[in-house]
Amino acid sequence: MMDNLALFVRIAETGGIASAGREMGYSPATTSERLAALEAHYGVRLLTRSTRALSLTEEGRLLLDGARRLLAEAEELDARIRLGAERLAGPIRLSAPLDLGRTRLRAVLDRFLEAHPDVTIDLHLSDGFVDVASQGYDLAIRYGELKDSTLIVRKLAASARIVCAAPSYVERHGRPHHPRDLTRHDCLLMRFGSEPDNAWQFLIDGKIVRCPVSGRRTANDGGLVRDWCLAGFGIARKSQWDVAEDLAAGKLVPLLREFELPPAGLQAVYPKGRSGVRRIKALLEELETAFK
Repeated sequence: MMDNLALFVRIAETGGIASAGREMGYSPATTSERLAALEAHYGVRLLTRSTRALSLTEEGRLLLDGARRLLAEAEELDARIRLGAERLAGPIRLSAPLDLGRTRLRAVLDRFLEAHPDVTIDLHLSDGFVDVASQGYDLAIRYGELKDSTLIVRKLAASARIVCAAPSYVERHGRPHHPRDLTRHDCLLMRFGSEPDNAWQFLIDGKIVRCPVSGRRTANDGGLVRDWCLAGFGIARKSQWDVAEDLAAGKLVPLLREFELPPAGLQAVYPKGRSGVRRIKALLEELETAFK
């Protein structure tokens, strides 16, 4: 039964029956038989199939949530019996923003893995949207507000943001003295999904004001925006964590410091089925400590 549930979870996560079966070492015929046995056991259709797509029925979505919890609990029980109640073991699939993953998060994970040698980390770095549940992640770290109400959110910190540029850019183009001056500058923009981040918020006269910005370079990769900024191509708005070393070394200079920027909340999000897994809980505690 548990093998069939594991297969069903992989089908839901990959969106393909044959591909999920291959991952688990089943032939197409065996995969179909196992899925049919699962539907027969519950007496309902779990999947809706079409020539173009595969989707879960309402019963399928309910089973997916429950199956993830059952599999996580079984995996946890197995690790505790084999390795002892005090040792953590097993994989953690984690998604995080690019710059954060390459800087502060990397050190946190190094310490965590050193302390727990039976845990493995599969880290996916992306500044784009990641569907945590459907793509099979145990945990994701995100800036900004949570939009997916099916996930559990755990706030880690408030990340200060800073407007900055390379000294070479300031020498050539001057320093903006007010947020409205940014309209005359080449700004380096992040793209989140299909929307560029072209309205930067500032605290002006006690009110949050959205100031339009534009520039010749836009990317969905925060690391690339940072590289462009270091090269003197324009002004960027970054998390202070991402550029702390560059600021300290004088490679970048802060701008408009008298106009406070609203912080971007840093939070961890994870599916309900992972909330009871000890290694996930331990990593969350490590992250909370590190980002305080």
